[in-house]
Amino acid sequence: MNLRRLIAVSCVLLALAAPMPAFAATTCTASMTNLNFPATTGAISDASATLTVTCTTGALSLLARAKVNMCVSIFSGTDGGGTLNPRRMLNGFNDPLQMQLYTDAARSAIWGARGNATVPNFLPLQFDYAVPVLGGTQTLTATLYGRIPAQSALNAGTYSNRFTGALDTLIEFRYAEALLGDPPMPASCTTGGSAGAPSQFPFTVNGSVPNTCTLTPKPVPDLAFGNVPGLITANVDRTTAIGLVCTGRTPWQIGLNNGLNASGAVRRMRNAGGQFVSYELYRDSPRSLRWGNTLGSDTLAGTGSGTAQSLTVYGRVAPQTPNVGTYSDTIVVTVTY
Repeated sequence: MNLRRLIAVSCVLLALAAPMPAFAATTCTASMTNLNFPATTGAISDASATLTVTCTTGALSLLARAKVNMCVSIFSGTDGGGTLNPRRMLNGFNDPLQMQLYTDAARSAIWGARGNATVPNFLPLQFDYAVPVLGGTQTLTATLYGRIPAQSALNAGTYSNRFTGALDTLIEFRYAEALLGDPPMPASCTTGGSAGAPSQFPFTVNGSVPNTCTLTPKPVPDLAFGNVPGLITANVDRTTAIGLVCTGRTPWQIGLNNGLNASGAVRRMRNAGGQFVSYELYRDSPRSLRWGNTLGSDTLAGTGSGTAQSLTVYGRVAPQTPNVGTYSDTIVVTVTY
């Protein structure tokens, strides 16, 4: 009888010493800082943001451990037009600005979403941490690498893509816990262990295209009236062109000053002997709209297209009797935007 009792007690003790399944739930939460690109006019622009993920397990025992296998997915974004490659930002006019998100600093692996047919490359994370008597936790961080690729014909404005909806970001995970020993890592974020509650990590991607204008070529090609007889009996008309590239939707005005030799509002060319030939510059081919330098009055106004624009300067030398010589003047072109 005593021997049987001893055996029974030993069996009870062995059963108590054997590993038992854990019952404390593991939860994981994530947050992402906003991704803010520097302003771009069409050149490559890079930026980065930080993902922070924390997994927490309630109290198990002094020797408990937890392991988590996680997939972190990012989709196209609320303002992305439903495409992951390329991703896009939009401005207030719904003009697109291409951008992309990556998991690596070389920006070669697009950060996509598990199961997505186009970009299935999610970010994998694995957690392995102790769970003492008061519970355990582990925090991991990862970098989101962003790039605006080189592109042309951009429109000015402030751009964004919000990853704030329920279908924009997603963390999925499976977890395993053990009161004693080392639990196996779940086979994936969707198989093995126990299923964790999925959640999101909202963030916004921001960018901008400034209002810019550039004269091209610079300096502006000369307006040459050519050789004329000493007695000018009819108008001598010639033209040149101002080349301008402005970001799209950029309002601009171009002004021409009166030159170096003007007499009041009359432009004049001068020769080496200090003699003059009067001439004028116009904004229209009939030469009825003088081209001046007063904003909103006699300048030429327009809106940028993101591509090159050619603006004709119409010149005229009216009938007069100049002295023989070579005449010239210098005009300053001013672009206001």
